[in-house]
Amino acid sequence: MFYLLLYNLLIHLLSPALLALLYWPKRGKPGFGRRWPEHLGFVSPTRGERPVWLHAVSVGEIVAATPLIRKLKAEHPELPVLVTTTTRTGADQAAKLGDLVEHRYAPLDFPWAVTLFLRRIQPRALLIMETELWPNLLHACGRRRLPVLLLNARLSARSAARYRRFHGIFRLLAANITHISCQHRDDAERFAGLGLAREQLSISGSVKFDIEYGPHIVEQGRQLREQLGTQRPVWIAASTHEGEDEQLLDAHRRLLATLPEALLILVPRHPQRFEQVASLVQKQGLTLHRRTLGKPAGNPQVYLGDTMGELPLMLAAADIAFVGGSLIERGGHNLLEPAALAKPVLSGPSTFNFSDISHQLIDAGGAAVVTHAGELSDTLKQLFGNESITAHMGERALAVVSANRGALAKTLARIEDQLAL
Repeated sequence: MFYLLLYNLLIHLLSPALLALLYWPKRGKPGFGRRWPEHLGFVSPTRGERPVWLHAVSVGEIVAATPLIRKLKAEHPELPVLVTTTTRTGADQAAKLGDLVEHRYAPLDFPWAVTLFLRRIQPRALLIMETELWPNLLHACGRRRLPVLLLNARLSARSAARYRRFHGIFRLLAANITHISCQHRDDAERFAGLGLAREQLSISGSVKFDIEYGPHIVEQGRQLREQLGTQRPVWIAASTHEGEDEQLLDAHRRLLATLPEALLILVPRHPQRFEQVASLVQKQGLTLHRRTLGKPAGNPQVYLGDTMGELPLMLAAADIAFVGGSLIERGGHNLLEPAALAKPVLSGPSTFNFSDISHQLIDAGGAAVVTHAGELSDTLKQLFGNESITAHMGERALAVVSANRGALAKTLARIEDQLAL
């Protein structure tokens, strides 16, 4: 209880800075409109009574949760499902689920906001995607004997070491978790090493392996490729960050020296950076077209993906995919999205968020690591210069995805067991 009191003192002292970080307007950053009070617990009740509450903080978690939500609703159509996100971009992604779910913004981890939210929603259980752990939220669920399940959970060696240094805080969190469905055995071992009982842990695999793109995505990708040019080499850099775009543009300039018709589809991770990246491309003397401007005229050297939710079709339109957050120390993003479309996958060396997935793809010959712009450019030249190697690499990437599917069924079975559905 001492740690909880200390935590609450700190978050209330820091609340002005925390709220400013969440609400301060930035160019390109979507606001919350009139719904901002939901972050303080002022939410309207759901249409269905006692919904299953699934929390997915932002876009990536919603994308991972979408197949699970669809499967859960297919098996239990009468079960009301509430999805919460913290970010506006996550809310926009959740809206694509239509009437399958209702959406609210999650309460910030102030005890009074959490209490008000739970009182108004009255959920039957809380499902948390990955490892989004908040002390007041978990404590409030524990007091109400509300089942809390962590799904698709990961725990890196770095995070485990951090929790070990503050073991009292982790014990406070773990005491209110009913079950953790881990992605991999390493994750389960790290949770066990922190004191979780073995019966609280299971290994389902990653639901991200159950990603499947329907024929409509492939068709949309084909249509985009026709607009961009079917005969030119096209590569995509997806989910990129500040400090990374410069390296990618450098690699593309080097590639253009050998393949002057080459095109880079550049998709920043965060929408508030669209303008910044567009300016960066132009300052570096490369011709630019933005997706929001419609069909490109001529042959631009860079195609900026400045929309949300369209990454899959842009991946489908490319020949080779680089996944960002990896040339800087961010730990990388989901390499399975291009792999599921049978694209050769390239990344930088920082992939600790997806270490197991990265190792599997590399070992199978479906992915390769590059450490700097020159190495990236050289690898692209080699792949574009040999279609059979490129096709084989894409096939090996897809094979890894196919071999690991099944986590969705295991996770759903765990939910049904824990909630007695």
